[in-house]
Amino acid sequence: MKKAEIKLTVALDEKNIPESILWESTDNQQQEALPVKSMILALWDHNYKNALRIDLWTKDMSVDEMKRFFYETLQTMGDSFLRATGEEAIVEDLRDYCAHFAEKMKLTQ
Repeated sequence: MKKAEIKLTVALDEKNIPESILWESTDNQQQEALPVKSMILALWDHNYKNALRIDLWTKDMSVDEMKRFFYETLQTMGDSFLRATGEEAIVEDLRDYCAHFAEKMKLTQ
């Protein structure tokens, strides 16, 4: 059985606000940790039937970057949901919402 490891390193300031986030994976072609400004980690707890989440962003992430990050995350969640369930109709509804979100947030696609 193949195993992969994902490592997240978060540097916090004195108020526990993230200053930097680095991620690395044993499956990544690049061997060094890569900096990111935001992350959403969602896990499914099958015993309690609920989602566990960690949402972090660095204090230098702009509001415009956050808007784009959420747009991109919603889009890719639709991709994942389609692959996992095959539910094309509801994914089309999500895509419609993503277009609405992008328009309201004044994002260029």
